[in-house]
Amino acid sequence: MYFKPINPIRKVGIIISEMIQSIPRPLVKTNQWIIVVSVLLTWILGQEWILLVPFISGMLGLLFDFNSVMKIARLFLRKDPKSYIPEDWEQQQFNQKIAVSCLGIGFISFIIGWDTLGYIFTILVAVAAFVAILGFCVGCFIHFQWKQYKFRRMQH
Repeated sequence: MYFKPINPIRKVGIIISEMIQSIPRPLVKTNQWIIVVSVLLTWILGQEWILLVPFISGMLGLLFDFNSVMKIARLFLRKDPKSYIPEDWEQQQFNQKIAVSCLGIGFISFIIGWDTLGYIFTILVAVAAFVAILGFCVGCFIHFQWKQYKFRRMQH
């Protein structure tokens, strides 16, 4: 994780320094490509275990803050990680929860023979990851709408 300091806030004479966690964009893009390629290979080869690569990496990221795909990709960054466009860590955690859920449901569905459901969930995650690579984050849109809903609900 990478941190970007924000201007300190004075509150009752105490300085509170908030930190925003961020992830360099190339690491996020690599994670998205791994999801897309894993899903495509699963379909082409008929080997559902391939879905475990992004699934396990994503679960490790959510549970232990250690995404193995991003850790390996970090070794290939050419510049200082802070020099890349940052992606919000909280937003990426939300997106990762959606991806891991879809990958998990897809994997289990393929294992138990519910191929249609497996295809539905792997199509959802592959399309969302590919569209994010192209520049529109479906998860970000959902997250924003959810925050708006919660805000409006608090106002009433």
